[in-house]
Amino acid sequence: MSTITAAITAVGGYVPDFVLTNKLLETMVDTNDEWITSRTGIKERRILKGEGLGTSYLAIKAAQDLMAKGNIDPLEIDLVILATTTPDLPVASTAVYVATEIGATNAFGYDLQAACSGFLFGMSSASAFIQSGKYKKVLLIGADKMSSIIDYTDRATCIIFGDGAGAVLFEPNYDGLGIQDEFLRSDGIGREFLKIDAGGSILPASAETVANKQHTVYQDGKTVYKYAVSGMADVSEKILERNNLTKDDVNWLVAHQANRRIIDATASRIGLEDDKVLVNIERYGNTTSGTLPLVLFDFEKKFKKGDNIIFAAFGGGFTWGSIYLKWAY
Repeated sequence: MSTITAAITAVGGYVPDFVLTNKLLETMVDTNDEWITSRTGIKERRILKGEGLGTSYLAIKAAQDLMAKGNIDPLEIDLVILATTTPDLPVASTAVYVATEIGATNAFGYDLQAACSGFLFGMSSASAFIQSGKYKKVLLIGADKMSSIIDYTDRATCIIFGDGAGAVLFEPNYDGLGIQDEFLRSDGIGREFLKIDAGGSILPASAETVANKQHTVYQDGKTVYKYAVSGMADVSEKILERNNLTKDDVNWLVAHQANRRIIDATASRIGLEDDKVLVNIERYGNTTSGTLPLVLFDFEKKFKKGDNIIFAAFGGGFTWGSIYLKWAY
């Protein structure tokens, strides 16, 4: 029997309608379009509006888009993994609710939290389930409603993040396509530099934590930037070396969309030309778990069967890594 690899066979995505532009942010905090664009590459981001709408809404929309485009029967899905930093509720798994709502009633599901590396780590998990031979269709969704944990009076963070979701379907492949290799890392040193202080078991929610705005994202931008630049570049270089790939062998770089300068630094380290680097950060900002699948969603028509794609991400914790995948369709 041929070796089983896990290949992406369908892609879906969703972003909300409301567009938060740099110009609009200028009316909210002390910033301007030129400053934001030059430092991040972001021009606008999407924000989910509407009472009672959470991350599950984004995830369901992305999954439905994937199933409609790929003519997928939800009853055939074995597993739903939802990479997210902003679950609907602290305890009840958002993935389980999403699976039920999309009709994947034969699947089990769980949430995966690795900050901005969530989708990348989810790719590794989905691959392992497929390679076990026990599962045929694994739906991996990356979705975050970052606007729910952002302080819109904090110009250091509110300019960066947006809401969105993307989804991919993993299925077995016997022709050597799909995930080829992965190099995933983490380091708890990052815990103090990118976090939400309150709402967990160390500092439960109280009137005081709410008043002190301790339920929104804090980021030490300079430190995170330094680690992200070196981390994403290092693992991307490592994955090429391990697989005897040169820059000429790589068709596309799909990097986490946190900052245009970090993406450029990663591409520069492995010598990639600009036209091989896929970027949509200017439209969506950093959608955390949603960035990698939204890049696939936006640029799906560019991919050809057999294309070598390098994925790279860096997130809070710290978490980071790179995956090498051969496109299957």
